[in-house]
Amino acid sequence: MAKEIFLCAISNINSGTCNEDCKFCSQSVKYKADIERYIQKPIDTIIEEAKAARASGALGFCLVTANKGIDHKVLKFVCDVARAVTAVVPDLRLIACNGTASVEQLLTLKEAGIKAYNHNLETAEAFYPEVCTTHPWSERYKTCENVNKAGLKLITGGIFGMGESHEDRISMLESLKSLNPTSVPLNFYHHNPALPLQPNPLTTDEALELIKIARETIPDAERIMVAGGRELQFGHRQDEIFEAGANSIVIGNYLTTQGRDKMSDLEMLKELGFDVAKKA
Repeated sequence: MAKEIFLCAISNINSGTCNEDCKFCSQSVKYKADIERYIQKPIDTIIEEAKAARASGALGFCLVTANKGIDHKVLKFVCDVARAVTAVVPDLRLIACNGTASVEQLLTLKEAGIKAYNHNLETAEAFYPEVCTTHPWSERYKTCENVNKAGLKLITGGIFGMGESHEDRISMLESLKSLNPTSVPLNFYHHNPALPLQPNPLTTDEALELIKIARETIPDAERIMVAGGRELQFGHRQDEIFEAGANSIVIGNYLTTQGRDKMSDLEMLKELGFDVAKKA
């Protein structure tokens, strides 16, 4: 039987409004990156994106906001969006990605129809102060623990290629393993000239090896997902990520960067003999 690949799509429902100083993120207002910025995307637009994602085979649909964490306005908006999308596209697994969150806030999201919560550790605890100074890594880890307590599926991963050491990468993967995530998104730093980090130094071979290590380190995760930076990091060798251990990808566009044409990804999977997962 062909291997099933789980497809996920992203909707940036609030863009470029974050006051944190994460050096890897163009959504921070600090760096004035040339991106589209808005407070709330129209719900009708989000619904159309959800319909298009499902039509392309995506089962996961992630509602992302650009804030450090959830406040009352963000919570209400995400809940309103979740209910509206569920009413029109009921077979999508809705994922929220809204920063740090309490158990109570996560339970409210769950009641609105959110099935999973994505909050990445981003990198190792020891390296985190090199890429962010406005909040500690421990807040990220705590939110992931809260997701588990709330009974939502936990999606947590990180970014490779930000100047971290190999030891840092292993440390992050061990921390991820300790949280028992359902899905582990692996992002590869996509450099923006407005950001203070140096361009991603990883070679394609090194990146493929990191996917293998992630799969070996976190064998109980249902999915190892290759997410942001896939097209740039792997180029014409994108098919090799599955042999390395990935069984999930993000299709369509990312938060502030363009992804590969959806049909190109679907054609790639068909040529490789993979099925698109039909059930979450």
